[in-house]
Amino acid sequence: MSGGIFCLFLLILYVSLAVGSVEIPAGEMLRIFWGQPPQDPTWATIVLTFRLPKAVTAMVAGVALSVSGLQMQVLFGNPLAGPFVLGISSGASLGVALVVLLGQVGPWSRVLAASLGAAVVLGLVMLMARRVRSRERLLLLGLMFGYGVNALVTILLHFSSRERIQAYLTWTFGSFAGIPWQRMTLFVGMVLLGLLLAAGLAKSLNLLLLGDMTAIGLGLRLQRVQLLTLLSTAILAGTVTAFCGPIAFLGVAVPHLARSLWNTSNLLRLLPAVMLLGAMLALLADWMAQVPGQDIVLPLNAVTAMIGAPIVTHAILQRGSHY
Repeated sequence: MSGGIFCLFLLILYVSLAVGSVEIPAGEMLRIFWGQPPQDPTWATIVLTFRLPKAVTAMVAGVALSVSGLQMQVLFGNPLAGPFVLGISSGASLGVALVVLLGQVGPWSRVLAASLGAAVVLGLVMLMARRVRSRERLLLLGLMFGYGVNALVTILLHFSSRERIQAYLTWTFGSFAGIPWQRMTLFVGMVLLGLLLAAGLAKSLNLLLLGDMTAIGLGLRLQRVQLLTLLSTAILAGTVTAFCGPIAFLGVAVPHLARSLWNTSNLLRLLPAVMLLGAMLALLADWMAQVPGQDIVLPLNAVTAMIGAPIVTHAILQRGSHY
């Protein structure tokens, strides 16, 4: 199973690098990666400057969103929980809406504003998490934070000009194309930090699958695990949102697909599975959004929804699923 999916992943990676508005032969792709000049010098620029950074961004973002979605589904025991269920995406959207309203539309201003907005919402959620022991109540609080912040965003946009509203809407479509190599180190480094924290929590979250009382009886420090899981998810989802915009559905859909294919709920096996599937589906969605052979680009969130909605629908209808 894993070997076949990995081969499919490599095929999708090759297609995303070679096929587009300009198609590059396989032999020339090898020459480019071996450091040899291709037949057409512009092919090297297309691959190394544009397509490869976008592919790396897609893979890292897919991994981050899928792992954070898996953590949220286990923490809240809810199959429809995703990485943005606690209002992190809404906080990032508020930050971007503020800079758009002020006319600061540069890439770094959006990243900084989205990061600060997500951090503020995270701080509020973690403050509540220290006072609310019920995971169900915490989930509801997160949803209320999201609704409240979205209301503020709507009010801000109501007083914005048409051009600034368009700039904000373009950001909400999501894109993997906005991270050049100069900003890749920060992006990948933040995601790696969240992934290391998630890997360290895998055994503790496995105990949560047995129920809160059983897990506590086995020595689990529930509140500590809850706070660290929220922190890991916020780092992963907040980083992706800050750099790429709010990417929908991958974080909800990929964990269900991994459970179905690997037939397990063990996080020690699911973590590498969702990482592989998340990277693969993010690459596929990005390639589909380019509309191969055409000069148009579809909104990335529309494509991820087309991929993710059937997966989530199947998970809801399938009886006996493990969450």
